Amino acid sequence: MTNFDDSIELKSGVTLRNRLVMSPMTTEQSFFNGTVTRDEIEYYADRATGLGAIITGAANVQDGGKGWQGELSIAHDTMIPELTELASAIHARGTKTFVQIFHAGRMTNRATLSGEQTVSASAVAAPRPGAETPRAMTIAEIHATVRAFGDATRRAIQAGFDGVELHGANTYLLQQFFSPHSNRRTDEYGGDVSGRYRFIGEVLDSVFAAVDQYADRPFVVGYRVSPEEFEEPGIRFDDTLWLLGQLRDSRLDYVHISLNSYDRVARSDDYQDRPIIAYVHEALQGKLPLIGVGGVRTRQDVNNVLQDAEMVAVGQQLLYDPTWAVKLAQGADDAMLSVPFKEAVEFVPLNTPLYNFAAARYRGRVNI
Repeated sequence: MTNFDDSIELKSGVTLRNRLVMSPMTTEQSFFNGTVTRDEIEYYADRATGLGAIITGAANVQDGGKGWQGELSIAHDTMIPELTELASAIHARGTKTFVQIFHAGRMTNRATLSGEQTVSASAVAAPRPGAETPRAMTIAEIHATVRAFGDATRRAIQAGFDGVELHGANTYLLQQFFSPHSNRRTDEYGGDVSGRYRFIGEVLDSVFAAVDQYADRPFVVGYRVSPEEFEEPGIRFDDTLWLLGQLRDSRLDYVHISLNSYDRVARSDDYQDRPIIAYVHEALQGKLPLIGVGGVRTRQDVNNVLQDAEMVAVGQQLLYDPTWAVKLAQGADDAMLSVPFKEAVEFVPLNTPLYNFAAARYRGRVNI
């Protein structure tokens, strides 16, 4: 079995000093326009020591893709100086950093978009309380969004990040195009799995074109995926296995599965003999490393995940115990804070990263 303190070299040539990764988590700390704040920089720097990499919370690639207030943005060149400060602060701790890039699609609202209507693959509202009906994107808008992902990648390169993670999970736009619930299109971007994958494929092409043109150093591209949807119709695990087949044969450096518990079992009757992570790891056939995640708090959790993944992402534990990775490496397990998350947020001070995270989670906007 892989040890968490083993280094790993990714396909692009970037080497992580160990297998521990900080999960991308929304903490709503950016300015109203998406610019990085000093508090945000300190928040990441405080947690960087002892990790192989940090994946930032989601950063929108277009103003119309903003999902919530306080969200990081990478949609404009004016964001680059502060993004550079963020990357540099993490690097100062010896840790690599990837910025997660995304578009919220229908998972936002007019209030967040200054009165503009939300957009998605089709004019279908999410089956959630208060969800607004989006406008179906035109072909021109699809092409512009594809370019925006490439432009965001260029900005990440120029800001000094070591990579980007495409957020194809948590019901945001990339997933919306792949889902038969949110994508009812009858053109080349809809229909069967191949048509619904077209947008994802074009985004990948745009991102790698930016890497090829602008990267003067090894640069990572990862992809995050949610394994199933509850919607009807929706993404089923067989669809995800098909998607993993496409990703497996791409230029990606890794796949990152989005799970609230690493031992979660699929809803599909055909895939309940093992946890989801085991099936996903098998589907990748050793061609791409997998980042596993979901409720990792102890050394045993880390070891359990690494039985079916090459890397392990840690989220909530790092929120209220920033030095957790250091304690793990030093064997100081008894010193690790082990307060359950639900209890931890009951006494956390207002306007702190943990408080903001809990508030975002309550409002259904959390990204972990």
